[in-house]
Amino acid sequence: MGAYEKFAQVYDLFMDNIDYEEWADYITDHLKRYGIEDGLVLELGCGTGTMTGLLADRGYDMIGVDNSGEMLAEAMEKRMESGQDILYLQQDMQEFELYGTVRAIVSVCDSLNYITEREELLQVFRLVNNYLDPEGLFLFDMNTIHKYRDILGDTTIAENRDEGSFIWDNSYDPENGLNIYELAVFLPREDGLYEKAEEVHCQKAYSQEEIEELIREAGMELLEVYDAYTGRPAADDSERLFFIAREKGKAK
Repeated sequence: MGAYEKFAQVYDLFMDNIDYEEWADYITDHLKRYGIEDGLVLELGCGTGTMTGLLADRGYDMIGVDNSGEMLAEAMEKRMESGQDILYLQQDMQEFELYGTVRAIVSVCDSLNYITEREELLQVFRLVNNYLDPEGLFLFDMNTIHKYRDILGDTTIAENRDEGSFIWDNSYDPENGLNIYELAVFLPREDGLYEKAEEVHCQKAYSQEEIEELIREAGMELLEVYDAYTGRPAADDSERLFFIAREKGKAK
């Protein structure tokens, strides 16, 4: 099995509990509520392009940005199979560049939690504001302190499935707000043996107040905050929050 195929299997095995169709409907409903029914939309941290493709299916002209060549290879394979016209760019979120502005920017699956320094996240938000059309929307989700501290904490999760198995060792440091998980995935081979793949991920827990402050510092206007993908108000026991912000300052 090549590195590309192995990576795709690892990603699909570990992320298969996400209802992307439901999330795409949720995002689309909010875009339309603010009058964005079509046009250019950018997904930051697009990964293997699942959400990018679903939003393209819903009538948006999609651009996907990700720093991982392996993930983008999978995304472009999906694009070829679907026949969709999606532009994928391999760029760091902290330095992304576009040829012009877009109507909306989205980021899902806690991609922004991977930015572990406040000033670096502020830089991403400033770039978002720069590349949004006048009054364009920024919609994104982030895991909460409650999820990292009280749900994940210092735990080990192991699962056996037909398509493979994984062991997830998680640790959370409340002093610096960093959550680290070491993931070992065991993928079956044609000869009956298993191949092991390992990854280490580090994410930062930001408070709701910190994110709202960063939105304002970047020059955007905060519109709404929800318990992600439920429509319920944000609460102390929310595991993931969904933010909607709007570009502020450009002339129409």
